[in-house]
Amino acid sequence: MTAARRVAGKLGGLLLTLFLASLLVFFSRFLVPGDPVTFLLRGRKPSPEAIAQVTTQYGLDLPPWQQYVQWLAGVLHGDFGRSLQYRQDVAAVIGERLPVTLGLVVMAGLMIAVVGLVGGIVAALNRGRIVDRGVLIGLTVLGAIPSFVGSIVLIAVFAVQLGWFPSFGSGDGGVLDTVYHLVLPSIALAVVFVVLVGKVTRSSMVDQLGREHVEVATSRGLGRATVVRRHVFRNAIGPILTVSGVLVAGLLVASSIVEAAFGLAGIGSLLVQSVDRLDFPVVQAIVLLVVLAFVVVNAIVDLLEPWIDPRSAAGAGAR
Repeated sequence: MTAARRVAGKLGGLLLTLFLASLLVFFSRFLVPGDPVTFLLRGRKPSPEAIAQVTTQYGLDLPPWQQYVQWLAGVLHGDFGRSLQYRQDVAAVIGERLPVTLGLVVMAGLMIAVVGLVGGIVAALNRGRIVDRGVLIGLTVLGAIPSFVGSIVLIAVFAVQLGWFPSFGSGDGGVLDTVYHLVLPSIALAVVFVVLVGKVTRSSMVDQLGREHVEVATSRGLGRATVVRRHVFRNAIGPILTVSGVLVAGLLVASSIVEAAFGLAGIGSLLVQSVDRLDFPVVQAIVLLVVLAFVVVNAIVDLLEPWIDPRSAAGAGAR
C-alpha cells in the first residue's frame, strides 16, 4: 500500500466519520425533552406572535432534514449558529473559552506524557523489583481517585493550606500568569490518564524486552541504553500512540469537571451549562469539535505508525 493510498484512505474515513457524527449530533437534539422556544421566551408570557417570531428567527419551523442541511452548510463555513443562551454566534462564544481549555489540555497532556512514559519505562526495566511494584501500586492508587476528588484535595492542600497556587480562575496577567493558574487544574485532569499511559507503556515495554531480537542485540555487546532506545522503546511506542486518540477525547470531556471545580471559563464548563439550559447550538458545536479532535488525532497516529514501526506497514501490505 503506497503512502498516497494510505493518506487518501484515512482522509476518506475521517470525512465519513465526521459526516455520521454530524448526523448523530444534530438529530439527537430531537430526542431531548424540552423546547428551545420556551427557553428563549423565559420570564415572559409567550404570545402566539412572539412564539412565531422566535421560531422563524431560529429556523425551528423548518423540517428536521432542512434544518440539518442549513446547519451543516453553516458549519462548513465556520458558522455553528446562534447561541440561545448568550444571543451570540456560537463560534464567538466558544472562541472566548477555547484558549483556556486548550491550555489546560496541553499542560495536562505534557504531564501525562512525561510522568506516564517515565513511570512505565522505569517499571518495565525493573520488572519484579521493588521499584516496579511501587510504580504499579502508585498508578493503581492514582487511578482510583476521581477528577473531582483530586481537585478538592489539591485545592485544600496546595491552595488553602500552603498557599502555593491559586484555586480559582485562569488569571489575567498574561501567559505566565495563566500557566500559574492552570498548574493545579492540569494535575487534577492528568492524574487518571497518567495511569492509563503508564500501564500501557509498562506492558508494551515488558513485551518487547522478552523478544528474540532484543536478546540478540544484547548478546552482540550493545549497551543497555542503546538496546532500550533502538530495539525496545521504538517497537513499544505503537500501543502508546494508539492510546493518544482516546486521551484527546477523554481530556476534553473530563475538563468539564476540573473547570467547574477551579472556576475556569472553558468549553468544558460551557458544555455543562449549555446542556442544562438546552442551548442546543452550543452543545452541537462542542460535541462536534470533540469528535473532530478524536478522529484527526487517530488518523495522524495511524499515518505515523508505519514510519515509527515499519513492521506495521509490511503487515498491511501483506494483507
